[in-house]
Amino acid sequence: MAINFRQLNAITILNDPQYKGDAVRNIIIFGNSGSGKSTLATQLALGGLSHLDLDTLAWLPTQPATRKPYEQAKQAILDFTAQHQNWVIEGCYADLLKLLIPMANEMIFMNLSINQCLENAIDRPWESHKYASKTAQDKNLHMLLDWIVGYKNRDDELSYKAHRELYVLFNGRKTEITSNSQSQQYAKPQRVAELAEF
Repeated sequence: MAINFRQLNAITILNDPQYKGDAVRNIIIFGNSGSGKSTLATQLALGGLSHLDLDTLAWLPTQPATRKPYEQAKQAILDFTAQHQNWVIEGCYADLLKLLIPMANEMIFMNLSINQCLENAIDRPWESHKYASKTAQDKNLHMLLDWIVGYKNRDDELSYKAHRELYVLFNGRKTEITSNSQSQQYAKPQRVAELAEF
């Protein structure tokens, strides 16, 4: 029987016996800034998955920030996947995420509304792996909010268009999350425990 993955939510996926038995968990998560990628990935990592935020390897330490050469970022990703059997990798970069499609067995598209992403970004706690201080993070807030608003108007590797194409391209198990409440349901401790048992 054909499966319409667009209609499946996280609860359906986790309770459907046909998905049980995967020996390895390799998950990619993507979406707009402020959509909750890092929050969900951090919760899923509690189930025994190694967590990689692509923001930590996609940029050179320059001012202004510039993208790291593709081959360097690619090698860093391949090094990570070689070192960790079970992982969750999250980010906005469709060009880098495409590298993971042959290795991933689950995809999560964080497709929240622009307004929800804006609210999440404003309420975001300090991300110490990205910013030296909460003050430094807050200085970047205005630029981040503008970036979020332009998500569906851009035509680059970090755009809604690129993310939608990535989602369509993937033939494995996939989920499209459209609200904070759905993301929270996905990340409930009992659900994380069930993921770890797959």
